Amino acid sequence: MKLDPTSDEFRAAAHRAVDWIADYLDHIRDYDVLSRVQPGDIEKQFAAQASEDGKPYDELLRDFETKIVPGITHWNHPAFFAYFSNTGSQAGILGELLCAALNGNGMLWKTSPSLTELETLSLRWLRDALGLPNDLFGIINDTASINVFFALAAAREALGLDIRGKGMTGRDLPPLRVYCSEHAHSSVDKAALALGFGQTAIVHIASGDDFRMRPEMLAEAIARDRAAGALPCAVVATLGTTSTVAIDPLPEIAAIAKREHCWLHVDAAYAGSAAIVPEFQWLWRGIEHADSIVVNPHKWLFTPMDCSVLYTKRPDVLRQTFSLVPEYLKTTDTAEINYMDYGLQLGRRFRALKLWLVLEHYGLERMRNTLRDHVRFAERLADELRKRNDVELLAPQSFSVVVFRLKAGDDATMQLMERMNATGKLFVSHTKMRGQYGIRVAIGNGATEWEDVAQVLAFLG
Repeated sequence: MKLDPTSDEFRAAAHRAVDWIADYLDHIRDYDVLSRVQPGDIEKQFAAQASEDGKPYDELLRDFETKIVPGITHWNHPAFFAYFSNTGSQAGILGELLCAALNGNGMLWKTSPSLTELETLSLRWLRDALGLPNDLFGIINDTASINVFFALAAAREALGLDIRGKGMTGRDLPPLRVYCSEHAHSSVDKAALALGFGQTAIVHIASGDDFRMRPEMLAEAIARDRAAGALPCAVVATLGTTSTVAIDPLPEIAAIAKREHCWLHVDAAYAGSAAIVPEFQWLWRGIEHADSIVVNPHKWLFTPMDCSVLYTKRPDVLRQTFSLVPEYLKTTDTAEINYMDYGLQLGRRFRALKLWLVLEHYGLERMRNTLRDHVRFAERLADELRKRNDVELLAPQSFSVVVFRLKAGDDATMQLMERMNATGKLFVSHTKMRGQYGIRVAIGNGATEWEDVAQVLAFLG
């Protein structure tokens, strides 16, 4: 029995879905940013078991609108200021649609040459637009979390201990160490744990008053560990920490990593996108020493989830770490890239299609100007907050992120955040730095205007 006898029903439903998407984007401000449903509210609307006889698309689209959409927190909303905005775009949505239609798998070059070659091309374009060194190899994966895992796996392999061949157990190996700022993303810890380093191997380096890693403390930690018989493996520098977008002093950290023969991984998942703007490329000072770098186009380059880029100047080590080619996957295309050799995934979606569409449709200058606006909005918000006697910035404003608190204390600050989010008009998140709670306002949506950001000020009266 043919699953889809004709495309007539699909064509009609797809037209309706595209119209819904266009209306959704045009009227996104009509939605509450944060979903108001309670746990279980969505699930209880559906039958206990899947349909035996199927349902027409019209009925399913009605269910989508009435039952599913109310449980959506709208990351595409221009007043979504929580976490880091994973902002989409019309071009990116079109890319996802076409990707799903093709249903390709880019594990090998021959399984769809366009999947491989467009990824190579798009990542070269992106590398050059960001002002990164031209000797970097790039690969797209789903998130920065998996990319830091791959980077640390490569760092472990680069030690020359034959971890791939002999593993880490039942051997007389020194304890390994991974160093990162106390404000580094938790994905560094998770990656190290998953790779078998152990929790004691993750060394969090203290920061200064500016929340940047202190290089002298890094050097002391490495010296202390070496004296105790441990083997330093990798250093992770963060260019844009999650809480405050602090920029670790990369040149000094890179010098230490080089001296100590440590793999240097740079986490620029959020702030790295800003470097498409020439005046922000100061961010990369010292980047030529990095062994691997992560940048997330799905965070601030208008590419829908999920699209995280890992760049490395040592693709040979990455390939050595992960390449495993059974007979049924061997080919004679030895001159071509087989991206399956550079990570865990065998099945690889055509993520490059949406990135290519975003870059080509909007053009770099239009994207630059949008990012410039976001930074200006953050600067203006910070300026307005500084004028108030009842508010203080918890950290210096950095790129498009502002973190502030009420001088009345933690309870008042968190109550303000709850009041703001309860209105449905905007969504902000919190952090805690030096024992104090702060409200984070992270601007990153392509549709955001100053009027959206100004709502934060309205709640302060």
